[in-house]
Amino acid sequence: MTATPPMYALTQHTLGRYLRRHWRPTVTGLQHLPGTGGAILAANHLSVADQLFLGVLTPRHVAFWAKAEYFRAPGLRGRLTRRVVTGMGAIPVERGGGRAALTAFDAAIPVLRRGGLVAVFPEGTRSPDGRLYRGRTGVVRLAHRAAVPIIPVGIRGTDRLRPPGARLPRRHPISITFGPAIEVHIAEPADIRRVTDTLMDAIQALSTQQYVPHYART
Repeated sequence: MTATPPMYALTQHTLGRYLRRHWRPTVTGLQHLPGTGGAILAANHLSVADQLFLGVLTPRHVAFWAKAEYFRAPGLRGRLTRRVVTGMGAIPVERGGGRAALTAFDAAIPVLRRGGLVAVFPEGTRSPDGRLYRGRTGVVRLAHRAAVPIIPVGIRGTDRLRPPGARLPRRHPISITFGPAIEVHIAEPADIRRVTDTLMDAIQALSTQQYVPHYART
């Protein structure tokens, strides 16, 4: 298991404590998280707050993605930004498509093989209407390459924190549920889509969202 970066631990004790006290989120299924060893946390994506609550409620360090520009920003502000994303153990991701985007997965493989947890949102973008959209196969390909299981995660309530027209976040019940691990075994190309669909079925059962059988627009 990888060590928790100091800045991540500090954030857990400050921002994490505030979020837990103010919103009192609930978490279930922690027994499905491995005590040691790498795994991918694959969750539905409702809000920018998903990363905050997932990080706060997971008792191990979770590596999230950050734009690659943050790691090479110039000037004093850029230096501070680099220190923050590096101190949080973030993984750089290029915004361009094709091979540039695939380098994000390349960067995640060593983290997983060292025994870390990496969060992935298989829909590829936030849900535009609260429904669960078809999963992209990258998460299964990553799990296969890193030889780690996938933990499905259902997040509920984060899309209600800031309703349209509200200036500040409002209190609303937040819950995160971890499901049983999905072991990835790929014998032929068709298995990649099959396992991805199995994963999305598991996420839907945890999040109770309506499923849409096509990709969400990015």
